[in-house]
Formats: sequence, C-alpha cells, structure tokens
Amino acid sequence: MAKLIREDGRYPLEAFEFLHDALETAAQKVHGDAPAEPGQRHVSGAQLCNALRDLAIQRWGPLAKTVLRRWRIRSTLDFGQMVYLLVNHDFMQKTPQDSLDDFRDVYDFDKAFRVKPAFEVKE
Repeated sequence: MAKLIREDGRYPLEAFEFLHDALETAAQKVHGDAPAEPGQRHVSGAQLCNALRDLAIQRWGPLAKTVLRRWRIRSTLDFGQMVYLLVNHDFMQKTPQDSLDDFRDVYDFDKAFRVKPAFEVKE
C-alpha cells in the first residue's frame, strides 16, 4: 500500500494513516464495539468525512486545517480521492451504492475548521 501511495503522489503516507484512524473512529461510532466480519463495518462517505473533521480538530485544534492543507487536502472530495485510490487497488471495499460523489461537498473546509478566538479584545 505504501508503494501505491508514494507512486500516486497526491497525498503523503501520513494522510492515509490519519484516514485509517478516522475510519476506525467512524466504524466504532456507527457500529459500536461489536465484532464483525471483515467488510461488515461499512460507513458512508459523509460519516467518514465527519470523523475525519472531528479527529483533525481533536488532534490539532486550531492547526487542523493547516495540517490538512500541508497534506494537499483542501476539501472533502480529497478524502474521497484517497478512499477511492485504496478501493480501486483492493485495499478497501465499497458497496454498490457507494460513489466518489458521496464525498463531494460534505462540508465547507473554511467553516468546518473555523476556530473561534479564545478571547476577544474589547476597545
């Protein structure tokens, strides 16, 4: 998988490691801790995008958007491009209902990663 990611070159390996962590988080949130057969812990594109957002904010706080941009991730469609790179090379599975469009415009990055100031200056 690492070789494929390096050869593709759009996103760094660290971004895919982050994707994996968020996928685990999303699957646990949707399906709980119940054991399941491989491929039976499916999550939707929107569910994965939301987990990616939440995990980024949890890990990096106000720097979340900066970290993602450094990895060339600028929209939820970039998450979909990462997923479908792995799907198309049999590292991940999808259902017949899944589509790359499931990742299109799930949320606006500027709004999703807007950080409110810790304090306000009053004049």
